Amino acid sequence: MKRTSRDIRTANRYEVLRQIIASSPTSRQELAAATGLSLATVATLVGELLDLRMITEVGFEDSAGGRPRGLVAVNASGGALIGVDIAETYVYAELYDLGLNVLARAEERMRPGQSTPEEVVAHVATTTRSVVAQAGVESARVLGVGVSMPGQVDRATGVSEYAPNWDWQDVPLLDLLAEHIPYPLYLDNPLRACAVAELWFGAARGYGDAVVLILGTGVGAGLILGGAVHRGVSSSAGEWGHSTLVLDGRLCHCGNHGCVETYVGAPGIMQNIRELSPRSPLLHPGDQSATIDALAAGLAAGDPDAVKVVRDLARYLGAAIADLVNVLNPEVVVLGSWVAIRLGTPLLREVRAAVARHALKRPMAATRIVLSPILTDSVCMGTATLALEGALQSVGQTTGKRATRARSRTAPPT
Repeated sequence: MKRTSRDIRTANRYEVLRQIIASSPTSRQELAAATGLSLATVATLVGELLDLRMITEVGFEDSAGGRPRGLVAVNASGGALIGVDIAETYVYAELYDLGLNVLARAEERMRPGQSTPEEVVAHVATTTRSVVAQAGVESARVLGVGVSMPGQVDRATGVSEYAPNWDWQDVPLLDLLAEHIPYPLYLDNPLRACAVAELWFGAARGYGDAVVLILGTGVGAGLILGGAVHRGVSSSAGEWGHSTLVLDGRLCHCGNHGCVETYVGAPGIMQNIRELSPRSPLLHPGDQSATIDALAAGLAAGDPDAVKVVRDLARYLGAAIADLVNVLNPEVVVLGSWVAIRLGTPLLREVRAAVARHALKRPMAATRIVLSPILTDSVCMGTATLALEGALQSVGQTTGKRATRARSRTAPPT
C-alpha cells in the first residue's frame, strides 16, 4: 500500500525521537546527520516534540567556529506509558517514563480455566491500576496503554480474532478493556510487540530489514521490512513457528504436524530431553522455566546431555532460520524472549554455525545473528512503545480528535 505524506511524516517523527532517546543530549545537526533528514525537517519535528513535552532543551554545545548548537534530550517526566503482556498463565504490566525506564511492575497469575474474556480483562484492569498507583502518576500523564494478546489480532479494530490456546474467536478485546481503563488503548500480538521494542531500543535499531525471533513457550518471528514492522494483509505475518520443519512430525496445537514450534519452543525442548533420556535430571515435568534453567546450568557445567540437547535445538533452529535468511535476506536476525536469553551465548554460537550450514552463502554473509540486548520484558516494552507511537501519530490534531481516534483504536502505521 502506498504511503501517504502523513505516513512519511509520522515515520520521520518516530525516527527523530528514536535518535533522541538513543543519544540524549543531541543537537538538531546531529539528528539530521543520523536520520538523513534535512535540517529544516528535523527542526520542525523537534519543535513538535517540544510542544508535546516529550523532549526538552538542555543547553548548548560549542560548534567549530559557528554559533553554539542547542541540545535537546528526552523529557522522561513528560508522560507515562504502560505495556501489558497477556500470556497463557499470567498478565504482566510495566509502567515506563518517556525514556522507557521501568517505574512500576505488576503481575496477576491465571489458573487453568480462568481465561474467559471477562476474567482476562479484569486482570489487565487490575495490573494497570496497580502500576499507576505504585508510580504515583497522575492519570493525565498516562499517554496510552499497549496490550499484547497471543494469537491472531486485528490491530485496527482491537479484536482478538483467534487465540487457539483459549479457544477465543472474534473477541472485541479493546472494547471490553475500554470499559475499565480510561486511557488510549493499542492492541497487537507479542511478535509485533517484540519487533517494535527491538526496532526502537534493541538490536534492530538502525536496520531497515530485520527478523526478531521469539523463542519461548510459543515461537514466532517479528518482521521488520523497509524500516517498519510488517504485519501482512490479514495481520498474520510472522507465524514462522507454524511453518513445517519435519514432514509428518510432532502434532502441534494448531492442528498440523511438524511445526517449528514443536521442536524449538519450550515444550518441544522438554520433549527433546525426554526422548534423549526419560529420567534426565534436566527435565522438570510441568515446569518449563525450571527445565530451561536446568538446561542452561548443565550447559555451563559441560553436562553431555545438556550439550547434546542444545546442539540438537540449534540444528532445528538453524534449518528454520536459514529459510528466513534465504527468503527475506535480512540485515540482522535477533534471538529473543526467555528461552534464548537463558541459554545465551552457547546457543547463539551453535545457531550461527547451523544457519551457516543451511543458508545460501550470499544472503548469509550479509546477515548478523545476535541475542536481544533487552533485559526487561520485551513484550511490555514493545506494547508501551506502540502507545508512544500512537501519541506521536496524534501530533497536529486537536485534543478532541485525539480522544476520538483513541476510542476508535485507529492504529499508527508502524
